[in-house]
Amino acid sequence: MKTFKNTFYLLLIPLILSITAGCKGHQQSSPTIQKNGNSDRLYTFKSGSYNGIGKWYLGREIAHVMGFQGMEWLERPEREKEENTAALLKNMNIKPDDVIADIGAGSGYHVFKIAAQIQEGKVYAVDIQPEMLDAIKIKKEKLGIENMELIKGQEQSANLPENIIDKILMVDVYHEFKYPVSMIRSMSMALKKNGEIYLLEYRLEDPKIPIKTIHKMNESQAVKEFEANGFKLKQNIDNLPWQHCMVFVKQ
Repeated sequence: MKTFKNTFYLLLIPLILSITAGCKGHQQSSPTIQKNGNSDRLYTFKSGSYNGIGKWYLGREIAHVMGFQGMEWLERPEREKEENTAALLKNMNIKPDDVIADIGAGSGYHVFKIAAQIQEGKVYAVDIQPEMLDAIKIKKEKLGIENMELIKGQEQSANLPENIIDKILMVDVYHEFKYPVSMIRSMSMALKKNGEIYLLEYRLEDPKIPIKTIHKMNESQAVKEFEANGFKLKQNIDNLPWQHCMVFVKQ
């Protein structure tokens, strides 16, 4: 019981740091407003969760971005046990010459593990927060890693080179994208023809996972959003403790 409570509070830390705390799953209805302009015309705007931004895509409210202040939580010692990153990397079937992008790389928890497996390849660490990239850069230089490139992403683009990526990894970050349509299109352009997107999200279907509802996704919602933007679900690898491991490919 003590371990569960400690884990529960650890998982709430980044949410508390980046957003105003509120009741889990709380919703406040108000008239829907459709914004004008190319960037926002695909979205609706209305009141919702205290932990959301009031912007919706295909029935899902977008969550606030976890701030760099939660970086220490990303590196917590319990993370391997809670998320089984070793199993995730096996799921990705990483080849030595793969070119992989971790979008929303955060503190670099996954990119350093990936870099060690692709001696002939390359890993791109993409994040929108310069503080996250600075932390990765310090560790990268300290370890002398040469097959890693840092990229400052934008709200509507991952800023990756076109037609070069074998695999894209997103761990618990897609649900925070302010412009998911633009981001999916950006990723599609970066991927090779047979490239894959590995989408990890905490399972909304499991109420026992101690994460606020808005920071979870179910499979059907993810499929709806990616199919609307030219992708199909190849498989959902169900071997992680708390997360979906959904593999999407171009239609």
